[in-house]
Amino acid sequence: MARHDPKKKKTPEEPEDSDSKELPPTEPVQNEEEKSYTKKKLDQLFWLRIALAVIAGILATFIFEPIEGEDRRWGSIAFMIIVFIISVGIGKGMNLQLPKSDRKKLLTTGIGSFIFIYLFMWILSYTIVHLPIESGIPTPFT
Repeated sequence: MARHDPKKKKTPEEPEDSDSKELPPTEPVQNEEEKSYTKKKLDQLFWLRIALAVIAGILATFIFEPIEGEDRRWGSIAFMIIVFIISVGIGKGMNLQLPKSDRKKLLTTGIGSFIFIYLFMWILSYTIVHLPIESGIPTPFT
């Protein structure tokens, strides 16, 4: 029985083991045109999520106005999650041809920006709407 010596280098005359054969790639190889198309669609998905975050953040100020206390906060966060899930559905409808290793890009593209812009727009619009009259800053909402 022959032992494998890891220090021993293979000479060109030695046949390779059948275990060391490379497996064929399981994912189709994308050419440059397909990569460009996919990148363009991912960019569109990113900017769609930014636009949805701005709109939904402003809408949250008015939708959850009658709710008081902690329920307003949790309602707005639930609304943010629902809007993000809708954007995932829109992203799936865009028919992105992503390899299996990049499928999570559909979820992760722009998620951080979406969350922070949603929260920023919600806080900003709520602050503008609820400015005290004594502040001296005229607003169209008071």
